[in-house]
Amino acid sequence: MKIIIAIDGFSSCGKSTLAKELAEQLHYTFIDTGAMYRAITLYLIRENVSLKNVEEINEALKNIHLHFETHPETGKSEIYLNDENVSRHIRDMIVADKVSEVAAIKEVRTFAVAQQQKMGKRKGLVMDGRDIGTVVFPDAELKIFMTADPEIRVKRRFQEMYAINPDITLDEVRHNLELRDYIDSNREESPLRRADDARLLDNSEMTREAQLKLALQWVAEAKVANEEKTPA
Repeated sequence: MKIIIAIDGFSSCGKSTLAKELAEQLHYTFIDTGAMYRAITLYLIRENVSLKNVEEINEALKNIHLHFETHPETGKSEIYLNDENVSRHIRDMIVADKVSEVAAIKEVRTFAVAQQQKMGKRKGLVMDGRDIGTVVFPDAELKIFMTADPEIRVKRRFQEMYAINPDITLDEVRHNLELRDYIDSNREESPLRRADDARLLDNSEMTREAQLKLALQWVAEAKVANEEKTPA
């Protein structure tokens, strides 16, 4: 019996890494909601859409079509914006600086959540983001909330960004993360918070292998609990 696995948490906690590994191990579908919001942000930037103008935003959303494709050689899930592969473009700092602001817009979240819920109807899915266990899939069989020491998160994000932009500084990354944490946690629409029934995963001192092993244990327990609740 397949289940839905919802992974939430702060930026640079490795949510996508864990979600991808779980999907691979379980042969589930992985949906990167962060990539979806980044792609929407990229489109709004390119089209010079005012983030204060609801009418402009609604018109822009009508022209946004997102889908994921698996790269034939790497096996990685890549996001397409209106049939353009934007997997690299969405990692630019100009997008990183705006994505939390865009994701806080009610109309944007309504648009994205509707697509995400449609994707989850067939179960067998791993989705990571900020409000997956609280808004998108409140009835998910397994919810994981990820966190880590702030300075460890800064170093992780710096290594990721440096590979794309060698001119990036540690202070720029730290400022970006602090700003995103504040916006994500204090926005009016679907703020980042831990669901009451979410398992807490602090991976500050954990290896990827140990993290995956623990998560797979939780999956097994969630499947057993789900089977016990399902009528024969």
